[in-house]
Amino acid sequence: MTTETKLVRFDFALKNVLREKANFDVLEGFLSAIFGDEEISVVEILENQSNQLDFDKKFNRIDMLVKDSRERHILVEIQNHLETGYLERIFLGVCKPIVDNFELGENYRNISKVISISILYFNFGLGEDDDYVYQGTTDFYGLHTHKPFTFQRTRNKIFETLRTKDIFPEFYLIHVEHFKDVVATELDEWIYMLKHSAIRADFKAKNIKQAGEKLTMLNMGKEERQHYEKYLKDMVVEQDVLETARTEGLQQGEMKAKLEIAQKMLSKGLDVETIVTLTSLSPDVIERGRVD
Repeated sequence: MTTETKLVRFDFALKNVLREKANFDVLEGFLSAIFGDEEISVVEILENQSNQLDFDKKFNRIDMLVKDSRERHILVEIQNHLETGYLERIFLGVCKPIVDNFELGENYRNISKVISISILYFNFGLGEDDDYVYQGTTDFYGLHTHKPFTFQRTRNKIFETLRTKDIFPEFYLIHVEHFKDVVATELDEWIYMLKHSAIRADFKAKNIKQAGEKLTMLNMGKEERQHYEKYLKDMVVEQDVLETARTEGLQQGEMKAKLEIAQKMLSKGLDVETIVTLTSLSPDVIERGRVD
């Protein structure tokens, strides 16, 4: 049986350990696996609006804005619970770094490409056999030729051929819960780590061993471990609150539907006793015509 090294949750690491420059290699390994063996060099962590909020009071969404050596802005975000309008929000999210880092009068060619990486810990999508990683880009194609639009420009006195997807934002959705624990690629090794907060001894992805060394719970001092344990407990409480609210909402919806049926029965002349039997509502609720 393959041994595993237990690690802290990645969302905790993203807000704490991985913000230190000495640990950028972990981020670089993760990003390289997503982009397909592309060499990634993290230059700095930029301040994003949600980074400035109290970490202990915000569990649903944790994010980090990274600037790499190619001047790209990479937004890594962890989402723990379903949010209505989620896709619209991540679309808005890629606009903010563009606006925040562009000065009026500046050459438009200085606008940095933004890449959004969403790590999702909830079921999103309708298909049972959905993939666990999705990529989205904006690419222009001819309506008649069906060929991609290309253009040339110079960079450092060298002509380069580009497509619109090289300019416009790019999106990745990683559905952690859809991952079936079948490890076939380097990215699969990282997603296994995201899902289980652990790495296996046979993993070989770039810098994943460094992740095992730097994110292991064994490196924590007493105070940091207490902080982490409190974080885990608070997450459980938050999950319970959300589930309770969801259950109560469903129950309220069921009661409202039953009451509407009961009112129709009353209007048709059925007696209250029969309606009680059919709907399981109390006589008082039926006669009042509302659920408190």
